[in-house]
Amino acid sequence: MTIDVSGASMHGPVRSYPAMAAEENRIEPCPRRIRGMLNGMTVFDTTHALYVWEWPGYPQYYVPAPDVRRQFLMAAEASRQELVGGDAVSYDLRVGDVRRERAAQVHPTTAETGVAGTVRFDWEALDAWFEEDEEVFVHPRNPYTRVDALRSRRHLRVEVAGVVLAETTAPVLLFETGLPTRYYVDRAAVRFEHLRPSDARSSCPYKGNTSQYWSAEVDGVVHLDVAWTYDFPTRELTTVAGLVAFFNEDVDLLLDGQPLSRESAPTSSRRTK
Repeated sequence: MTIDVSGASMHGPVRSYPAMAAEENRIEPCPRRIRGMLNGMTVFDTTHALYVWEWPGYPQYYVPAPDVRRQFLMAAEASRQELVGGDAVSYDLRVGDVRRERAAQVHPTTAETGVAGTVRFDWEALDAWFEEDEEVFVHPRNPYTRVDALRSRRHLRVEVAGVVLAETTAPVLLFETGLPTRYYVDRAAVRFEHLRPSDARSSCPYKGNTSQYWSAEVDGVVHLDVAWTYDFPTRELTTVAGLVAFFNEDVDLLLDGQPLSRESAPTSSRRTK
């Protein structure tokens, strides 16, 4: 038996990391309590949500209609909408003086689909989402995604245009399903004379909110937002707290003397760490 270890399909591009495990249109039960908040009020509270993969990267929550406070749903104009789970009726979401137009899509109970009788909410329409009692940011956490931060003794060098930005023999390698490996280094190993603080910030549902970005300036050329740090990551990823990582896409990484390819993250946003 021959095993393909290319990291891609026989006809797809070669990559160095495993792909996402779920395909579009997959539906699975979500065993976690899910709540959504708007303007200080609970819009829904359920222990029977569904995971629905509208694309392979991560799922959306579909909430059983009985677990939604229907007084917050208002009829919307041109309400019929075709979604991955079939036709749905859109409603505005109104809580007090806050209104989110067409933010809720209700799938009728008569629909012959796996999401019949559920409501899908636009993520940005709500002020906060919770899994159990912990707030979730950006999008639902994918149950098929692992995020592991492992200490290593491999030799890592980070360069831009031949100038060394960081070098260490004690990196932390962060392995996240569906993304290139990210390499985190101690600040003492970073040559900050080549870095300039940036106002950029981003969030991750698994690691939390970034604390700082840096751009690199080499020979008068500015390479925007090539590095970042999490000073206060989620407790599962405290191993990378305060460490600095660089985008594989924007710098030259040499691991044990071997150059790594500049692999792009195949996600909705290039800035995924």
